[in-house]
Amino acid sequence: MRHIVNFQTDLLRTFVSVIDLGAFTKAGEALGRTQPAISLQIRRLEELVGAPIIKQVGRTLLLTSEGEMLLSYAREILRLNDEAASYFNRAKIAGVIRVGLPNDYAVAFLQGVITEYTRQNPEISLELHCGWSAEILDRLRADELDIAIAMVNGESTQYLSRSWVERPVWAAVEDIKFDRAQGIPLAAHPEGCAYRSRMIQALDAANVRWRVAYTGSGIGGLQNAVINGLGISALTRYTMLPGMRILDEKDGFPPLAEIRVGLFYKHPRLSDAGIRLVNHVIARLDEAGVSGDPTRAHVELVCQ
Repeated sequence: MRHIVNFQTDLLRTFVSVIDLGAFTKAGEALGRTQPAISLQIRRLEELVGAPIIKQVGRTLLLTSEGEMLLSYAREILRLNDEAASYFNRAKIAGVIRVGLPNDYAVAFLQGVITEYTRQNPEISLELHCGWSAEILDRLRADELDIAIAMVNGESTQYLSRSWVERPVWAAVEDIKFDRAQGIPLAAHPEGCAYRSRMIQALDAANVRWRVAYTGSGIGGLQNAVINGLGISALTRYTMLPGMRILDEKDGFPPLAEIRVGLFYKHPRLSDAGIRLVNHVIARLDEAGVSGDPTRAHVELVCQ
């Protein structure tokens, strides 16, 4: 009979708290333990893993490769554990949940999923904050948000729970007409937007001339620009509107590079209501067949 290693949830909770809060002392304050006790639990976890999981560079805590993989498993184990505890304790699900969504998702699938949860739990007050992914993750780090949906890049995987791939499509009004000699008219978000950069990269690689005909920060303005024939844009299939059509290689438009989107949260800061919302979102993503389990897909995370 093989030996089974038991990763105790209190050890995993300490580990996740240290990483999410960025310090042994902060984790101790959150868990009601002393710093030596926190250090002892991390050493015990490293004994179970059989390798170091955290290394300190100056004042910064960094994960080893084994620590990165363990963190993915730990988040999943604690998420399910805390949901089960909340269910059997019959805890009343109430309070305010602050959720950050990228501009492109403000009117799309995930907003519907999140508002569905609040309709099922009328004691919940939901605050939706829309913005650029970098801004959303900054607000999560500052504890101004409880949960964030944001684009994943090499520097923003710290609080990552699940991720999935979106492949933007070229969107145009059905009867669009333009002169290629003058350049493809683009409707785009301001510089720094992943969708904008993917449009430009794809057209430059194909030696296709382009010009920015419309710039706006809101998804509604971008949709209106496309519908009114001001330009062509990169949208997700969720944000396509009636009257639009997808342009592809037959129309002379090269494929756009994929974008990886993630669900982020700080486990030590999340309430029972927040944990249940995370589980609700993950369940809907799994049903839609787009959710990537980080314990299997962690090494596949790509930069924008």
